[in-house]
Amino acid sequence: MSPVRLLALLLLGVAVVGLVFLPDILQEVFPLGYRELISAAGERHGVDWALIAAVIHVESGFSPGVVSKKGAVGLMQIMPETAAWVGTRLGKRISQEDLYNPQVNIELGTYYLRYLLDRFRTEQAALAAYNGGPANVARWLEEGVWDGTYENASSIPFAETRSYVRKVSMMRSVYRFMYPDGIQDLEH
Repeated sequence: MSPVRLLALLLLGVAVVGLVFLPDILQEVFPLGYRELISAAGERHGVDWALIAAVIHVESGFSPGVVSKKGAVGLMQIMPETAAWVGTRLGKRISQEDLYNPQVNIELGTYYLRYLLDRFRTEQAALAAYNGGPANVARWLEEGVWDGTYENASSIPFAETRSYVRKVSMMRSVYRFMYPDGIQDLEH
């Protein structure tokens, strides 16, 4: 066997082994906290666990104490006004302090995400609304500024929202790749 062919076979072998272990490596790089809470909220509200995890990853990096410059709080970076609105819909009184509780934050954030998924025709439009506000997204869609697709996300007028839609979509794919069988039965 020629040295070139041997090198090619060796590289192919390394690539195959790398692909086999890549999900495990990615799990170390992108740890997934709050699995039980994410899974339960996703099942309750009919939202894919990987989408919830991706939103949390992008919003807070899984840090429950984060507060944005605009005042969004916790894992899913919920604005206190949004939390109060969701709480009213769920028949609960929500304080800003409650938003630091991962269980409350994930429940409210997932409920709100479900609301946006039902309101807008594409997942990307719902994600844009989660970040940039539903009124803005409704206007962009109505005026034809953006068609609500990932492919045309470059048309989203807000740079932060444009980036947000892309990041969450990418992280959802990463989580799906890392956990192809889901997260319900994983060890802690």
